[in-house]
Amino acid sequence: MASNVNPTVRRRRLGQELRRLRELKGMTAEDVAERLLVSQSKISRLENGRRSISQRDVRDLCGVYEVEDHRVVDSLMQMAKDSRQQGWWHAFGDIPYSVYIGLETDAASLRVYEPQVVPGLLQTRAYADALINGALPEATPPEVEKRVGVRLRRQDRVTSAENPLRLWAVVDEAALRRVVGDRQLMLQQLEHLVEQSQRPHVTVQVLPFEMGAHPGITGHYAVLEFPDASDSSVVYIEGVTSDLYLEKANDVQRYSVMYEHLRAQALNVEQTRQFIAEIAKDYAR
Repeated sequence: MASNVNPTVRRRRLGQELRRLRELKGMTAEDVAERLLVSQSKISRLENGRRSISQRDVRDLCGVYEVEDHRVVDSLMQMAKDSRQQGWWHAFGDIPYSVYIGLETDAASLRVYEPQVVPGLLQTRAYADALINGALPEATPPEVEKRVGVRLRRQDRVTSAENPLRLWAVVDEAALRRVVGDRQLMLQQLEHLVEQSQRPHVTVQVLPFEMGAHPGITGHYAVLEFPDASDSSVVYIEGVTSDLYLEKANDVQRYSVMYEHLRAQALNVEQTRQFIAEIAKDYAR
C-alpha cells in the first residue's frame, strides 16, 4: 500500500462527500435506500466510514444523486478503490480496533485520558505484554504477541522524526500505582514514561487521587484531530465488545471541554515528572 494512502481516512472522506451529495439533493438516507433497494443502515454505514465501499456502490449513488461531472465521479471511484486497500495493521491479522488504528495513524494530534493503565503509545514492551496477558487471560501466546506487536508499531507515530503525533496524555494516579507484571517492570515503565514525556511533542500530566471527583471519572476516552480541515475530529471510547466513535461537533466540543478541565486539575509537567519519580522510588526499594 502506498504510504500516503490510509484506507480508514479515505473511507471517512468518501463518506462525508457522499453525505454532502445526498443532502444537496435534498434526500434522506431512507430515500436513497429505497431507491437502491438496500437497507437504510447500509447507507448510514457508508456515510460514516465504518464500512468498505465498492466502486459499484459509488457509481449507483452518483446515479441517484445525478452527478454529471465525470471528474467528480472518477475521483470518488478512485477514493473507493483506495479505501479498500490494506493498512500496515492488516499484516497482523484481525485486529478488533482496526478502525481506531487507522484514525490514529493519520491523526495530527491525540488527547487521551487514561484512568487505569499507562497509555498504549507510552508503554514498554514488557508492560504491554503483562497488561494484555492480564486483560485477556484466555488469549493464546501468539494472540498476545500479535497485540503487543501492533501496540509497538503504533508507537512509531510518537518516535517519528518527520511527522510525530502531538500527544497529550492525562493519566490517573491509579495507572501508576497498579502493579502490572512486577515492581521491577513498573520501575522500568515509569522511567520510560518520564523519558517519553521529555519529547517536545509529548505532554504527560498526572491526576492525583487527592483531586477527588473530576470530569473524567466516567472512564477512558481520546480525542483525535487531523491535519486536513475536511476531516472532522473524533472522540473514541473503547468498549469490551464494541467501540464508540463520536463525530458530531457538539459531542466533540463537550469532550474537549471536559479534557480542558482535566488538564487544569492535573499536575503540571514538572510536578508530574517529580510525582512519577517519587512513585518510582517505591518500586525501586
